[in-house]
Amino acid sequence: MKKIEALIRPFKLDEVKEALLDEGIRGMTITEVRGYGRQKGHKETYRGSEYQIEFIPKIKIEIIVEDDIAEKIVDTILRTAKTGQVGDGKIFISNIEDAVRIRTGESGGAAL
Repeated sequence: MKKIEALIRPFKLDEVKEALLDEGIRGMTITEVRGYGRQKGHKETYRGSEYQIEFIPKIKIEIIVEDDIAEKIVDTILRTAKTGQVGDGKIFISNIEDAVRIRTGESGGAAL
């Protein structure tokens, strides 16, 4: 199993979610996060004063999938979250040793 964590722009969430549902993803966890990468924030003007915004709002999507569909899911996220601008986000893929459904005790792929 693989854990796919994607940090995307907030306005891309609905598009990415719909594309993942079309690919058969039945569940995901969404978290509102803040951070910065190469862009190191940006400046905004509010009522004539300029402010440095250091942490940019992002959406973190976490999905656990079987190994055989992980690449397809990553490609789906890439295709739908990309704007071509700096700050589009990142995708992290890691191995998951096991998963257990608390209610039934099922483990492995059956727990997904």
